[in-house]
Amino acid sequence: MIYLDYAATTPMSDNALHIYTKAAKNAFGNSSSLHDIGEISAKTLHASRKIIGDSIGGSEKGVYFTSGGSEANIIAIQSLLNGLDSNKKHLITTVMEHSSLFTFFKRLESEGFEVTFLSPDQYGNISLSSVKKAIKSDTGLVSIQHGNSEIGSIQPIEEIGLFLKEMGIIFHSDCVQTFGKIPLNVTNIDAISISGHKIYGPKGIGAAYINPSIHWHPVIEGTTHESGFRPGTVDVPAVAAFATAANDIMTNRKDFYNHYQRLKNLFFDLLQPYNEKITVLNWDDKFHSLPNILPIMVKGIEGQYVMLECNRFGFAVSTGSACQVGMQAPPKSVVALGYSDQEAKQFIRASFGKDTTEEHIRRFTDVLIRIVENF
Repeated sequence: MIYLDYAATTPMSDNALHIYTKAAKNAFGNSSSLHDIGEISAKTLHASRKIIGDSIGGSEKGVYFTSGGSEANIIAIQSLLNGLDSNKKHLITTVMEHSSLFTFFKRLESEGFEVTFLSPDQYGNISLSSVKKAIKSDTGLVSIQHGNSEIGSIQPIEEIGLFLKEMGIIFHSDCVQTFGKIPLNVTNIDAISISGHKIYGPKGIGAAYINPSIHWHPVIEGTTHESGFRPGTVDVPAVAAFATAANDIMTNRKDFYNHYQRLKNLFFDLLQPYNEKITVLNWDDKFHSLPNILPIMVKGIEGQYVMLECNRFGFAVSTGSACQVGMQAPPKSVVALGYSDQEAKQFIRASFGKDTTEEHIRRFTDVLIRIVENF
């Protein structure tokens, strides 16, 4: 089986797995305990927090470890809202957010908040001008994802963040898909969410970053772990492995980016004779997109059928975000581009990893063409 679903999750790297095992043996104590064994865990936790903070250009004091990206999204937003002026009832986000945030903002609407859901242009872009137009006198928070997990579009969060900073409006960004893949600096961003299992670290670990100068209030009163951000004993071995994976991927980020871009170019070149039947949504130069994500439309064939046929031929791909598979609804980011629900159901997503080769892409292209010709 050739794995082309790295946007959903990645295997743990050998280095991260080694550190996890080592930490599980030597840093197993509760990091909040005052004895020497607890102190070993506390030091490991502090060192890991600094690695994560440094990797995003932020302070380790703003790093809070969570069970993953989804929890980081929800707790970060709720903690920030808890610290807002009660009159700030208007929020801004997008229709393309990860399901963890999209459903959370829908719930906030039922709790008395007014939420503006921005739509992208036909190339998946959320412009600064659209954010400016949506601002109201009582806007308190904006949350816009950095990179989309389905179509791979990248939003100008630094530009948006600088404007919102001048306006005194809190800005959060879901950076789960972009962390470790493209440059990320939190200088003009108040809060972000990241995850370990997207960068060859363990599952069940992620982090929220909130600028230490930003006021927030705990979701659960009386929480002591992670400076009150999240209850529960911190999984120090997972944190250490996450930090190891983050350090490794930052070291190789540029090489990986160039590798993914070459693979994407190769796929597009091989597909040229068949582009009336098989389309890559983010190939146009007007798409500012991640090179490791291939959003593919196979004309006239449902994506679920194509995905199952790919599986039969030995390729693992998906029909969109793994957090929404099985819900029967078409990918909302594809619909946001202007496709009908029926057209959007013809979508599949292939995504590359560091071990993906040109031979994998050649064989995958051959399989796609075979599926189309035999349908």
